[in-house]
Amino acid sequence: MPTPTHPDITHIAGLHLELRDVTQEVRGAGRVLDEVSFEVGAGQLTVIAGSSGAGKTVLLGTLAGLQSPTTGAVLHDGAQPGPPGPEFGYVPQEDVIHRELPLRRTLEYAGRLRMPGGTVPARVTEVLDVLGLSGRADTPVRALSGGERKRACIAAELLTRPRVLFLDEPTSGLDPVTGAALLATLRSLAETGTTVVLTTHVLADLPRCDQVVFLSPGGTVAFVGPPDALLGAFDAETAEDVYAAVAEGKRAERAAPAALPDRQPAPTAHRPPRVGALRQWALLTRRTTALLVRNRLSVAVFTGSPVMIVAMFAVLFRAGAFDAAAPDPGSTAMIMFWIAFGAFFFGLTYGLLQICPELAVLRREWLAGVRIGPYVASKLTTVLPVLAAADALLLAVLRALDRLPAAGWDTYGSLFLTSVLASAAALALGLLTSAAVTEPAQATLMLPLLCFPQVLFSGAFVPVPRMAPVGQAISWAMTNRWAFEALGGAIGLNGLWRDGGSPAGPPLLRSYGDSFAHPAGRGWLILAGFAVLFLAATWAVLVRRCRQGVSAARAGR
Repeated sequence: MPTPTHPDITHIAGLHLELRDVTQEVRGAGRVLDEVSFEVGAGQLTVIAGSSGAGKTVLLGTLAGLQSPTTGAVLHDGAQPGPPGPEFGYVPQEDVIHRELPLRRTLEYAGRLRMPGGTVPARVTEVLDVLGLSGRADTPVRALSGGERKRACIAAELLTRPRVLFLDEPTSGLDPVTGAALLATLRSLAETGTTVVLTTHVLADLPRCDQVVFLSPGGTVAFVGPPDALLGAFDAETAEDVYAAVAEGKRAERAAPAALPDRQPAPTAHRPPRVGALRQWALLTRRTTALLVRNRLSVAVFTGSPVMIVAMFAVLFRAGAFDAAAPDPGSTAMIMFWIAFGAFFFGLTYGLLQICPELAVLRREWLAGVRIGPYVASKLTTVLPVLAAADALLLAVLRALDRLPAAGWDTYGSLFLTSVLASAAALALGLLTSAAVTEPAQATLMLPLLCFPQVLFSGAFVPVPRMAPVGQAISWAMTNRWAFEALGGAIGLNGLWRDGGSPAGPPLLRSYGDSFAHPAGRGWLILAGFAVLFLAATWAVLVRRCRQGVSAARAGR
């Protein structure tokens, strides 16, 4: 593994960390940490070890300042931790970078979201060189090995020259050679002045650090000191014996603090200004577009949904349903409904998989200063033009197949606007659902649950005036109802078959009451209102999920 050689990277003033009698209680798990006290010197490589369930990850988050202790104090350079910024790096167990794009491009997006764009390309080159990833710069992240992906996640954190780097089990699942290489990388970072703290259950990691903090299963500190004092402190011959001794409740006398190399790092560089919301929105929109284009599942959904809906129309309805010479009132109403449902289905399916697969990435970027508002807006501005194109294609094909009547631009303009607003409301509902679930499989399961009420309570199969009072109340919350009524009003269903035509026409249409008598503008306002409401709820859910486990001091971010 190469050692850092760039002067910009070697001059880092590491952060001094301290825990004073910290107790941490977690809802549902009780007391996880019990009066924990120790220090981490600036530029020191510290490993937090212990058996599974000992509280290593909770201790790491508490030491990083992401969780306020129940009692006790956490100090960074002698003061309470402030909001995470460029001087702070955190790498959780899961990958926190997107896998679809090439590594260099992924890092450039991460850098531009965190700091001024003009300095990013040079910084990416430097960091790739330092971490031994220059030869993989043009490789998609998904094609990197496990160890390379770990280093890629670290690379994203190093772009802003952090003073401290926290890592949760970075060597877990890696083979011994790869794990040793990653620890060598972290050792090199510590030698440049960056304070490095990591959790591990890999025995080979212990001798490679400056300091070991060993936790007992009850969340107390069983040992703090240099790794060469660990075995003697427990009269053990191997690290396995230490684990066994700690599991039996043994605690060692506190060893002397680990001696630090004589490092005199330069003062910390001036903190760069936070990237503005408008620039973040533009960058996130570009990145989301690039991710969608490279994601095969997204491409399949985006192209397959319109084809499926159009094919359904072609085989379900006969041509000429709007022909006054051979009227078919039932088909005309159903065509309007399925246009509304098609627009809803497009938006919902496009939105369901937009957020949940990248929630871990969003959480980390939120800590680095990415705002939730621009993030949600980027999803809308990326996907809505595609939805508009699909809606326009649907209307054009239906007219070409004679499933819609000849009409002027005003009529088709109204149909198109209604369809786009219906898609936008459904997209926002999909984004809200995607933000609320934890994995793509759950989002997929929500698809039929969200579609069925939109079909049943839209007023197409059972007209709203014929519904029970509870059904009528539910129909008010269905975006499909308002899209169906606006489309029917624009095409003129309320009076289409009043003069001459099928005897079944007037009674059938009378069952809809005044559903199609309102101007389309009413439906547009309601659909737009639903879209705004769902987007606001998406923002609120994402803010809450990003703040989970983060102290109230960071709630203003």
